Amino acid sequence: MAAPVIRVGIAGQGRSGFDIHAAWLRQVPDQYRIVAVADQLEERRAEAAAAFGCRTYDDYKGLIADREVDVFVNALPSFLHPQATIEALRAGKHVVCEKPVAVRVKDIDRMIRAAEKAGRILAPFQNSRFSPAFMKLQEVIASGVLGRIIHIRINVSNFARRWDWQTRQQYWGGNLNNTGPHPLDQAIMLFGPEEPRVFCRMGCFNPFGGDADDFCAVTLYGENSPTVEVLISSYQAYPQGDQYSVSGTYGGLAGGSDGLRWRYFDPAEAPSHELLPGWSDKRQYCREDLPWREEKWTPPKEQIGLFHVCSRAFYNNLYDVLVNNRALVVTPAQVRRQVAVIERCHSLNPLPVREQH
Repeated sequence: MAAPVIRVGIAGQGRSGFDIHAAWLRQVPDQYRIVAVADQLEERRAEAAAAFGCRTYDDYKGLIADREVDVFVNALPSFLHPQATIEALRAGKHVVCEKPVAVRVKDIDRMIRAAEKAGRILAPFQNSRFSPAFMKLQEVIASGVLGRIIHIRINVSNFARRWDWQTRQQYWGGNLNNTGPHPLDQAIMLFGPEEPRVFCRMGCFNPFGGDADDFCAVTLYGENSPTVEVLISSYQAYPQGDQYSVSGTYGGLAGGSDGLRWRYFDPAEAPSHELLPGWSDKRQYCREDLPWREEKWTPPKEQIGLFHVCSRAFYNNLYDVLVNNRALVVTPAQVRRQVAVIERCHSLNPLPVREQH
Protein backbone atom coordinates (compact mmCIF):
# COMPACT_ATOMS: atom_id res chain seq x y z
CA MET A 1 0.00 0.00 0.00
CA ALA A 2 1.39 3.37 -1.05
CA ALA A 3 2.07 5.96 1.64
CA PRO A 4 -0.52 8.75 1.71
CA VAL A 5 0.18 12.05 0.00
CA ILE A 6 -0.75 15.18 1.98
CA ARG A 7 -2.66 17.78 -0.03
CA VAL A 8 -1.42 21.31 0.62
CA GLY A 9 -2.87 24.75 0.04
CA ILE A 10 -0.49 27.71 0.33
CA ALA A 11 -1.90 31.09 1.30
CA GLY A 12 0.46 33.74 -0.04
CA GLN A 13 2.85 33.41 -2.96
CA GLY A 14 5.47 35.93 -1.89
CA ARG A 15 9.06 35.20 -0.92
CA SER A 16 8.13 32.70 1.76
CA GLY A 17 5.10 31.05 0.17
CA PHE A 18 6.71 30.58 -3.26
CA ASP A 19 10.47 30.54 -2.66
CA ILE A 20 10.53 28.54 0.59
CA HIS A 21 7.39 26.44 1.14
CA ALA A 22 6.43 25.72 -2.46
CA ALA A 23 10.06 25.39 -3.53
CA TRP A 24 10.51 22.46 -1.15
CA LEU A 25 7.07 20.86 -1.28
CA ARG A 26 7.19 20.47 -5.05
CA GLN A 27 10.36 18.37 -4.61
CA VAL A 28 8.67 15.70 -2.49
CA PRO A 29 5.60 14.54 -4.47
CA ASP A 30 5.64 11.24 -2.60
CA GLN A 31 4.80 13.15 0.60
CA TYR A 32 3.06 16.38 -0.41
CA ARG A 33 1.10 17.75 -3.36
CA ILE A 34 0.32 21.45 -3.81
CA VAL A 35 -3.35 21.41 -4.85
CA ALA A 36 -4.20 25.10 -4.39
CA VAL A 37 -2.71 28.51 -3.67
CA ALA A 38 -4.12 31.93 -2.83
CA ASP A 39 -2.70 35.33 -3.65
CA GLN A 40 -4.12 38.76 -4.39
CA LEU A 41 -1.80 39.31 -7.37
CA GLU A 42 -2.99 37.81 -10.65
CA GLU A 43 0.53 37.28 -11.99
CA ARG A 44 1.47 35.25 -8.94
CA ARG A 45 -1.62 33.09 -9.28
CA ALA A 46 -0.80 32.46 -12.94
CA GLU A 47 2.79 31.57 -12.05
CA ALA A 48 1.66 29.11 -9.40
CA ALA A 49 -0.91 27.49 -11.70
CA ALA A 50 1.75 26.97 -14.36
CA ALA A 51 4.40 25.73 -11.91
CA PHE A 52 2.27 23.43 -9.74
CA GLY A 53 -0.78 22.63 -11.88
CA CYS A 54 -2.98 23.73 -8.98
CA ARG A 55 -6.18 25.68 -8.40
CA THR A 56 -5.84 29.34 -7.46
CA TYR A 57 -7.84 31.79 -5.36
CA ASP A 58 -7.59 35.55 -4.99
CA ASP A 59 -8.39 35.34 -1.26
CA TYR A 60 -7.24 32.95 1.45
CA LYS A 61 -10.86 32.27 2.44
CA GLY A 62 -11.38 30.42 -0.81
CA LEU A 63 -8.41 28.23 0.07
CA ILE A 64 -9.87 27.49 3.49
CA ALA A 65 -13.16 26.46 1.89
CA ASP A 66 -11.41 24.06 -0.50
CA ARG A 67 -12.33 20.57 0.71
CA GLU A 68 -9.34 18.92 -0.93
CA VAL A 69 -6.83 20.88 1.18
CA ASP A 70 -5.47 18.88 4.13
CA VAL A 71 -2.80 21.36 5.27
CA PHE A 72 -3.17 25.14 5.10
CA VAL A 73 0.23 26.85 4.85
CA ASN A 74 -0.17 30.37 6.21
CA ALA A 75 2.44 32.45 4.38
CA LEU A 76 0.25 35.56 4.39
CA PRO A 77 1.49 38.97 5.57
CA SER A 78 2.41 38.72 9.25
CA PHE A 79 -0.57 40.59 10.71
CA LEU A 80 -2.92 38.00 9.16
CA HIS A 81 -1.24 35.00 10.77
CA PRO A 82 -3.46 34.60 13.86
CA GLN A 83 -6.85 35.20 12.26
CA ALA A 84 -6.32 33.18 9.09
CA THR A 85 -4.81 30.32 11.11
CA ILE A 86 -7.79 30.22 13.45
CA GLU A 87 -10.22 30.25 10.52
CA ALA A 88 -8.37 27.38 8.84
CA LEU A 89 -8.26 25.32 12.03
CA ARG A 90 -11.98 25.83 12.58
CA ALA A 91 -12.55 24.63 9.01
CA GLY A 92 -10.78 21.37 9.83
CA LYS A 93 -7.39 22.07 8.26
CA HIS A 94 -4.03 21.35 9.78
CA VAL A 95 -1.99 24.56 9.72
CA VAL A 96 1.64 25.42 9.10
CA CYS A 97 2.03 29.04 10.18
CA GLU A 98 4.92 31.26 9.14
CA LYS A 99 6.75 33.45 11.62
CA PRO A 100 5.88 35.46 13.53
CA VAL A 101 3.03 33.17 14.52
CA ALA A 102 1.82 36.08 16.68
CA VAL A 103 3.20 39.09 18.52
CA ARG A 104 0.81 38.89 21.49
CA VAL A 105 0.37 35.98 23.85
CA LYS A 106 -3.41 36.32 23.77
CA ASP A 107 -3.36 35.66 20.03
CA ILE A 108 -1.23 32.51 20.11
CA ASP A 109 -3.38 31.27 22.99
CA ARG A 110 -6.44 31.69 20.73
CA MET A 111 -4.64 29.73 18.02
CA ILE A 112 -3.69 26.93 20.40
CA ARG A 113 -7.26 26.68 21.71
CA ALA A 114 -8.62 26.56 18.16
CA ALA A 115 -6.26 23.70 17.28
CA GLU A 116 -7.17 21.75 20.40
CA LYS A 117 -10.90 22.23 19.85
CA ALA A 118 -10.68 21.19 16.19
CA GLY A 119 -8.35 18.27 16.89
CA ARG A 120 -5.93 19.55 14.30
CA ILE A 121 -2.17 20.20 14.19
CA LEU A 122 -0.82 23.73 14.56
CA ALA A 123 2.78 23.63 13.34
CA PRO A 124 4.76 26.87 13.74
CA PHE A 125 7.26 27.17 10.88
CA GLN A 126 10.34 27.73 13.02
CA ASN A 127 12.55 26.00 10.50
CA SER A 128 15.77 27.42 11.95
CA ARG A 129 15.34 24.92 14.81
CA PHE A 130 16.57 22.35 12.28
CA SER A 131 19.69 24.29 11.27
CA PRO A 132 22.62 21.82 11.20
CA ALA A 133 24.87 24.34 12.97
CA PHE A 134 22.32 24.94 15.73
CA MET A 135 21.79 21.22 16.22
CA LYS A 136 25.56 20.67 16.46
CA LEU A 137 25.88 23.58 18.87
CA GLN A 138 23.26 22.00 21.14
CA GLU A 139 25.10 18.69 20.94
CA VAL A 140 28.39 20.26 22.04
CA ILE A 141 26.72 22.09 24.94
CA ALA A 142 24.91 18.92 26.04
CA SER A 143 28.19 16.98 26.06
CA GLY A 144 29.35 19.08 29.00
CA VAL A 145 32.84 19.78 27.63
CA LEU A 146 32.27 23.56 27.89
CA GLY A 147 31.23 23.28 31.54
CA ARG A 148 28.45 25.47 32.89
CA ILE A 149 27.25 27.82 30.17
CA ILE A 150 27.55 31.42 31.34
CA HIS A 151 26.77 33.51 28.26
CA ILE A 152 25.51 33.03 24.69
CA ARG A 153 25.39 35.65 21.96
CA ILE A 154 23.50 35.26 18.68
CA ASN A 155 24.22 37.93 16.08
CA VAL A 156 22.13 38.04 12.89
CA SER A 157 23.04 41.54 11.73
CA ASN A 158 24.24 43.23 8.56
CA PHE A 159 23.91 46.59 6.86
CA ALA A 160 20.70 46.66 4.84
CA ARG A 161 18.22 49.45 4.16
CA ARG A 162 14.57 48.54 3.48
CA TRP A 163 11.57 50.38 2.09
CA ASP A 164 8.97 47.59 1.79
CA TRP A 165 5.99 46.55 3.94
CA GLN A 166 8.35 45.02 6.51
CA THR A 167 9.22 48.56 7.63
CA ARG A 168 5.64 49.28 8.76
CA GLN A 169 4.30 48.68 12.27
CA GLN A 170 0.74 48.30 11.02
CA TYR A 171 1.79 45.18 9.11
CA TRP A 172 3.84 43.79 12.04
CA GLY A 173 7.10 44.60 10.27
CA GLY A 174 10.49 45.29 11.81
CA ASN A 175 13.61 43.34 12.65
CA LEU A 176 12.20 41.78 15.81
CA ASN A 177 8.99 40.48 14.24
CA ASN A 178 10.51 39.53 10.89
CA THR A 179 14.02 38.22 11.52
CA GLY A 180 13.78 37.90 15.29
CA PRO A 181 11.68 34.71 15.54
CA HIS A 182 14.56 32.64 14.14
CA PRO A 183 17.30 33.59 16.63
CA LEU A 184 14.78 34.05 19.45
CA ASP A 185 13.51 30.50 18.99
CA GLN A 186 17.07 29.25 19.28
CA ALA A 187 17.83 31.59 22.19
CA ILE A 188 14.86 30.37 24.21
CA MET A 189 15.79 26.73 23.63
CA LEU A 190 19.34 27.48 24.81
CA PHE A 191 18.08 29.51 27.77
CA GLY A 192 16.27 26.51 29.18
CA PRO A 193 12.95 25.95 30.95
CA GLU A 194 13.17 28.93 33.33
CA GLU A 195 10.94 31.85 32.34
CA PRO A 196 13.35 34.54 31.15
CA ARG A 197 13.50 38.09 32.34
CA VAL A 198 13.81 40.40 29.36
CA PHE A 199 15.83 43.53 28.66
CA CYS A 200 15.51 45.07 25.22
CA ARG A 201 16.47 48.18 23.31
CA MET A 202 14.85 48.82 19.95
CA GLY A 203 14.89 51.76 17.58
CA CYS A 204 13.75 52.87 14.16
CA PHE A 205 16.23 54.85 12.07
CA ASN A 206 14.61 54.17 8.68
CA PRO A 207 15.40 56.99 6.23
CA PHE A 208 12.47 56.28 3.91
CA GLY A 209 9.50 56.78 6.23
CA GLY A 210 9.12 53.33 7.79
CA ASP A 211 8.25 53.22 11.49
CA ALA A 212 9.10 49.63 12.55
CA ASP A 213 12.32 48.76 14.35
CA ASP A 214 15.49 48.24 12.33
CA PHE A 215 17.72 47.87 15.39
CA CYS A 216 16.95 45.42 18.19
CA ALA A 217 19.12 44.11 21.04
CA VAL A 218 17.49 41.56 23.37
CA THR A 219 18.91 40.06 26.56
CA LEU A 220 17.33 37.09 28.32
CA TYR A 221 18.48 36.46 31.87
CA GLY A 222 17.50 34.55 35.01
CA GLU A 223 18.77 33.00 38.20
CA ASN A 224 19.68 29.54 36.92
CA SER A 225 20.11 30.07 33.18
CA PRO A 226 22.81 31.46 30.93
CA THR A 227 22.53 35.08 29.87
CA VAL A 228 21.50 34.99 26.21
CA GLU A 229 21.84 38.01 23.93
CA VAL A 230 20.30 38.41 20.48
CA LEU A 231 21.38 41.25 18.20
CA ILE A 232 19.38 42.07 15.05
CA SER A 233 20.79 45.27 13.60
CA SER A 234 20.45 46.68 10.10
CA TYR A 235 23.41 48.99 10.78
CA GLN A 236 26.35 46.62 11.10
CA ALA A 237 28.74 47.62 8.33
CA TYR A 238 31.50 45.35 9.64
CA PRO A 239 30.94 41.87 11.09
CA GLN A 240 30.96 41.87 14.89
CA GLY A 241 32.11 38.37 15.63
CA ASP A 242 30.49 35.07 14.74
CA GLN A 243 26.81 34.27 14.47
CA TYR A 244 27.12 32.15 17.62
CA SER A 245 29.36 32.77 20.60
CA VAL A 246 29.13 30.50 23.66
CA SER A 247 31.08 31.01 26.89
CA GLY A 248 31.38 28.29 29.52
CA THR A 249 33.42 27.57 32.63
CA TYR A 250 35.67 25.09 30.76
CA GLY A 251 35.84 26.76 27.36
CA GLY A 252 33.82 28.27 24.54
CA LEU A 253 32.37 27.85 21.06
CA ALA A 254 32.07 30.14 18.06
CA GLY A 255 30.93 29.93 14.46
CA GLY A 256 27.89 29.88 12.22
CA SER A 257 26.12 27.95 9.49
CA ASP A 258 29.35 27.27 7.60
CA GLY A 259 31.09 25.68 10.60
CA LEU A 260 31.76 25.70 14.33
CA ARG A 261 34.89 25.53 16.47
CA TRP A 262 35.16 24.95 20.20
CA ARG A 263 38.03 25.08 22.68
CA TYR A 264 37.93 23.50 26.12
CA PHE A 265 39.93 21.78 28.84
CA ASP A 266 39.30 18.91 31.21
CA PRO A 267 39.25 20.35 34.77
CA ALA A 268 40.72 17.08 36.08
CA GLU A 269 43.84 17.75 34.01
CA ALA A 270 44.12 21.44 34.90
CA PRO A 271 46.46 22.85 37.57
CA SER A 272 44.97 23.16 41.06
CA HIS A 273 45.29 26.47 42.95
CA GLU A 274 44.52 27.82 46.39
CA LEU A 275 43.10 31.32 46.75
CA LEU A 276 45.88 33.71 47.77
CA PRO A 277 45.29 35.25 51.19
CA GLY A 278 46.96 38.56 50.35
CA TRP A 279 47.79 40.72 47.37
CA SER A 280 48.98 39.69 43.91
CA ASP A 281 52.04 37.49 43.64
CA LYS A 282 55.11 39.39 42.35
CA ARG A 283 52.88 42.21 41.09
CA GLN A 284 51.59 39.97 38.28
CA TYR A 285 48.29 38.66 37.05
CA CYS A 286 47.56 35.00 37.71
CA ARG A 287 49.00 32.85 34.96
CA GLU A 288 48.72 29.18 34.09
CA ASP A 289 49.01 26.79 31.16
CA LEU A 290 45.73 25.00 30.59
CA PRO A 291 45.55 21.69 28.66
CA TRP A 292 43.43 23.12 25.85
CA ARG A 293 41.76 20.90 23.30
CA GLU A 294 40.20 22.21 20.12
CA GLU A 295 37.64 20.67 17.79
CA LYS A 296 35.95 21.81 14.60
CA TRP A 297 32.80 20.91 12.68
CA THR A 298 31.94 21.65 9.07
CA PRO A 299 28.52 20.74 7.68
CA PRO A 300 28.50 17.93 5.09
CA LYS A 301 27.88 19.02 1.52
CA GLU A 302 24.34 17.67 1.62
CA GLN A 303 23.59 20.02 4.53
CA ILE A 304 24.66 23.15 2.66
CA GLY A 305 21.76 25.31 1.44
CA LEU A 306 20.10 26.34 4.66
CA PHE A 307 16.52 26.93 3.53
CA HIS A 308 16.13 23.58 1.80
CA VAL A 309 17.87 21.67 4.59
CA CYS A 310 15.69 23.22 7.27
CA SER A 311 12.50 22.99 5.17
CA ARG A 312 13.18 19.30 4.47
CA ALA A 313 13.61 18.52 8.16
CA PHE A 314 10.54 20.53 9.17
CA TYR A 315 8.24 18.95 6.58
CA ASN A 316 9.63 15.45 7.21
CA ASN A 317 8.69 15.90 10.85
CA LEU A 318 5.23 17.19 9.94
CA TYR A 319 4.67 14.22 7.63
CA ASP A 320 5.58 11.85 10.45
CA VAL A 321 3.16 13.69 12.73
CA LEU A 322 0.27 13.47 10.28
CA VAL A 323 0.92 9.97 8.91
CA ASN A 324 2.79 8.11 11.65
CA ASN A 325 1.40 9.83 14.76
CA ARG A 326 4.81 11.18 15.81
CA ALA A 327 5.35 14.32 17.91
CA LEU A 328 6.09 17.80 16.64
CA VAL A 329 9.68 18.92 17.17
CA VAL A 330 8.62 22.57 17.29
CA THR A 331 5.54 22.87 19.49
CA PRO A 332 3.08 25.76 19.88
CA ALA A 333 3.85 25.80 23.62
CA GLN A 334 7.53 26.41 22.90
CA VAL A 335 6.76 29.19 20.44
CA ARG A 336 4.38 30.75 22.95
CA ARG A 337 7.44 31.54 25.10
CA GLN A 338 8.99 33.33 22.12
CA VAL A 339 5.81 35.36 21.56
CA ALA A 340 5.88 36.39 25.22
CA VAL A 341 9.42 37.72 24.74
CA ILE A 342 8.42 39.59 21.57
CA GLU A 343 5.46 41.17 23.33
CA ARG A 344 7.65 42.19 26.27
CA CYS A 345 10.25 43.75 23.95
CA HIS A 346 7.59 45.87 22.27
CA SER A 347 6.12 46.94 25.60
CA LEU A 348 9.56 48.12 26.74
CA ASN A 349 10.14 50.08 23.52
CA PRO A 350 6.95 51.74 22.24
CA LEU A 351 7.90 53.33 18.92
CA PRO A 352 5.97 56.26 17.43
CA VAL A 353 3.72 55.44 14.48
CA ARG A 354 4.33 57.52 11.38
CA GLU A 355 1.42 58.49 9.18
CA GLN A 356 1.72 56.99 5.71
CA HIS A 357 0.85 59.06 2.66
